[in-house]
Amino acid sequence: HHFAPAYPHPHPHPHRADQLGSSIRRPSEPRHHTWCWLTPVCGQRAVLARLFDARRITAKGWYGPVLFTMPVVMALSFAVQRLAGTAVPPPRLALVSMPVLSVLFFAGALGEELGWSGYAAGRLQARWGALGAGLVLGAFWAAYHYPGLVQAHRGAAWIAWWTLGTLAARVIMVWLYNHTGGSVFAAALFHTTINVTWQLYPVDGSYYDPRVTGLILAAVALLVTIIWGPRSLSRRIAA
Repeated sequence: HHFAPAYPHPHPHPHRADQLGSSIRRPSEPRHHTWCWLTPVCGQRAVLARLFDARRITAKGWYGPVLFTMPVVMALSFAVQRLAGTAVPPPRLALVSMPVLSVLFFAGALGEELGWSGYAAGRLQARWGALGAGLVLGAFWAAYHYPGLVQAHRGAAWIAWWTLGTLAARVIMVWLYNHTGGSVFAAALFHTTINVTWQLYPVDGSYYDPRVTGLILAAVALLVTIIWGPRSLSRRIAA
């Protein structure tokens, strides 16, 4: 569902792995660092450090919104569709296939978020702030999937509502990324929940309504922006 090329992080110093995501605070890095990933040892260590950087998540409570935001959003989508009169069948939670789906989707999400979050998020935030970075990344993320959506014969309205949800989801991901110490691992977990909840939505996602889900995600992103502020999405606005 969501697969894109990965862009390994450029930092050449594996012993400074704790600083690899600090481009939020330290945007300027030497240009030659961009090519570090071309060298086998430097590149492999830097990439592995970013892929499995769960140690950055020092406030463990943030695992809550990382793991449960999308299940709640999709549950609300289901309830709204039912209340609106759509005959959506109940979801079937396959205890065997769900872990397998999660592992497969997580592997793809890790590679993708290495680029979107690990490489691009901090740099874009330094230029446009957190909200701007989320919208820019969301636009590229959405555009990457347009050919597949067209091939799947999705209409213009369907794609437009799906794009709204994708933009909002990326803003939420930047918010979570900033609150988890710039963790690619956390971003990949959230990304995985997007794909898994879509796949588990009745029936294999065929009843998924991007208009309903897109509006709910937009409301969540708007609430996050109002409470934490558009510049960093990580500092509560004083009451």
